[in-house]
Amino acid sequence: MASHGLRSLAVICCWLAPLISSLVAADDSPVVPEKLQPLLKNVQTLVEAESDSLEAFYKDLHSNPELSMMEERTAGKLAREMRSLGFEVTTGVGKTGIVCVLKNGDGPTVLVRTDMDALPVIEKTKLPYASTVRTRDRSGNEVGVMHACGHDIHMSCWIGAARTLVKLKGKWSGTLVFIGQPGEEIGTGARLMLADGLYEKFPKPDYALALHADAKLPIGQIGYSEGLAMANVDTVEIVVRGKGGHGAAPHTTVDPIILAAKIVLDFQNIVGREVDPLEPVVITVGSIHGGTKSNIIPNDVKLQVTVRTASDPIRKQVLEAMERIVVGHAKTARAPEPTFLVDTNEFTPALYNETKLTQKTVSLFQGLLGSNALIKRNPSMGGEDFARYARGGVPIFMYFLGTIDQPRFNAANQPGGTPLPSMHADTYFPTPAPSIRLGSQTMTLAVLNLLPIR
Repeated sequence: MASHGLRSLAVICCWLAPLISSLVAADDSPVVPEKLQPLLKNVQTLVEAESDSLEAFYKDLHSNPELSMMEERTAGKLAREMRSLGFEVTTGVGKTGIVCVLKNGDGPTVLVRTDMDALPVIEKTKLPYASTVRTRDRSGNEVGVMHACGHDIHMSCWIGAARTLVKLKGKWSGTLVFIGQPGEEIGTGARLMLADGLYEKFPKPDYALALHADAKLPIGQIGYSEGLAMANVDTVEIVVRGKGGHGAAPHTTVDPIILAAKIVLDFQNIVGREVDPLEPVVITVGSIHGGTKSNIIPNDVKLQVTVRTASDPIRKQVLEAMERIVVGHAKTARAPEPTFLVDTNEFTPALYNETKLTQKTVSLFQGLLGSNALIKRNPSMGGEDFARYARGGVPIFMYFLGTIDQPRFNAANQPGGTPLPSMHADTYFPTPAPSIRLGSQTMTLAVLNLLPIR
């Protein structure tokens, strides 16, 4: 009897095992939301059909970059494309920004941002479509210009998503607000567009989305952060003043180079000895200029500093400590009063991805690409003025798009391999076609996931 019972139990377990296994797998495997499943093939087919056109669009943008707040050609190119798709386009918002609105019945308003500006970098990628542009920056210096931060990828995905959503107009309802933002690299464009009435003159969004190219992830992977994603960014300009004179008679001078050196070193004591070790802080002196000749002690030294913090209280503490150190060293040396200026025009607040919107979009991407394709990122000390669109309680979410083809990624990660260049490097380049396809598909679906589907 006991033996018969064990055999019966074994048979039942064998019968149940596949069912239990399938139920566990179903529970553990994310799936695309049911309302979007009928549209998946459509989105993929539509984006694929635009692939060649979007790659050509990208290469033109890459070959013709423009510096921050000078994006006249770029904005014009985007505006023409969006008008052809049926968007109502307003140019000159925040100087060179564009706002494109498409109303398609009742439903939420979804803002999708792309940034348009490039960097003062001489490109060294040797690509056939590499930038050879030279221009003058805001200070009148002649510089190269390069899309070294992937904004050309962002714009191409933005156009790809807009084209796809327009072709699917019969399947969704709501309002799209696609914006082309200037001046992201100098932390200015979002502030200027908002100050110019972005949320007053145009439909205020219920959600705001953006993507960013990633120089370290392979194509097919997406990085994301929930909550804190990127840091507060401050630019500080300092002038340390002294009393110049002959280098052979330093006792008759007040040497601002010595003062500046002490200040630079003491800034690091703020990070190491004044701030809670669990609070991320970066103070980097990126520019220091003083003097004209080896045997002349100058009258002043100029410093430019970037300061990165993760919270407003720590930001206040660090900036106040920096000013205390600058003023204190000047007083100790009986030097003239220094200048300590926090450039509020280039301040960028910390970027916080809203939890519910992040989880909703990440779950969609996991269902689309598989959980292993979604990489949770630690917060970065980089800055991104997309953070400003959270104003007035608007939920925002930015994700990071892998742009490196698999062979390049594998080679870089082999023992002894050459590391991949970072963003802003003169040798960074994405593999455009597959990056744009995935960016266009994911952004299209992220928008549709927030709208009613007919």
